[in-house]
Amino acid sequence: MITTFTANPSVDRSAALPGPLSRGAVLRLAEVHDEPGGKGVNVARVVTMAGVAATAVLPVGSEDPLHRLLDAAGVGYAEHRTAHPVRTNLTITEPDGTTTKLNEPGAPLRAEDVEALETLLLERATGSRWAALCGSLPPGAPTDWYARLVPRLRAAGVSVAVDTSDAPLLALAEAGPQAAPDLLKPNAEELTQLGGGDPEELEAAAAAGDLRPTVVSARRLLERGVGAVLTTLGGSGAVLVTAEGAWFGRAPKITVRSTVGAGDSALSGYLLGSLRGLPERDRVALAVAYGSAAAQLPGTGLPGPDHVDPAGVETSDIHL
Repeated sequence: MITTFTANPSVDRSAALPGPLSRGAVLRLAEVHDEPGGKGVNVARVVTMAGVAATAVLPVGSEDPLHRLLDAAGVGYAEHRTAHPVRTNLTITEPDGTTTKLNEPGAPLRAEDVEALETLLLERATGSRWAALCGSLPPGAPTDWYARLVPRLRAAGVSVAVDTSDAPLLALAEAGPQAAPDLLKPNAEELTQLGGGDPEELEAAAAAGDLRPTVVSARRLLERGVGAVLTTLGGSGAVLVTAEGAWFGRAPKITVRSTVGAGDSALSGYLLGSLRGLPERDRVALAVAYGSAAAQLPGTGLPGPDHVDPAGVETSDIHL
């Protein structure tokens, strides 16, 4: 069982353009599609498609279209009813794979909502192998919410993965070793938020075969108590760093149709590899395979097992 927590879920509306986006013009959309959204919801969807039981814990409004979308996607969920419907995020994709996202801030939470969601998460996560805390936090949620949840979940015997950014990520790092998750999954931008540097330079270095900046930054997080760091590096692939070593999974050459959900799918691949008892090298291969598969799908599409080819991912040990 994997339990995911999405404090700021959404209805993800994807709109495909027949040509390039032109600001100020009137454009006709090729297609529009709605999916249940939020990073933790995405992880639960991918894991479920792989045949693993998953529960998405999230706040939902009483008359919310998200209910219908979750049911249609076959995602198991545990909800706390709130006073407002979830946000709607718009993703605009162009034929060459360029993706533009317009995200609403989210439905506000009250103090009683925060408390109820914490209780619900701990109830549902108990007995799970992993709890994945994913995404942004909505208005009204405490910035250090993930930092508060990690030690409570670990005390319940649950391994914790965190995928977030900006203020919640910084609060998690500042909380010290007691709030350090078993797995942190930053992308290049998020890794540089924690350790400094330029994310574009980090990705460019990885594309040129220089993985040292990524590994050094990840090892600093291990020194602060994090169990493992899986850094996704866009089209270059991903780097996994643990106390036992470091591994690189090189992404295969693909035609990118949309980058939405690629990072969530990579996290799902790692968690699935963990549940299967795979060695670290194979976990990073599965993570990259899932992330690459997501990038080949249009809009907000997410990959199932039939889309994924871990054998097509070149992996290597990193020795510094």
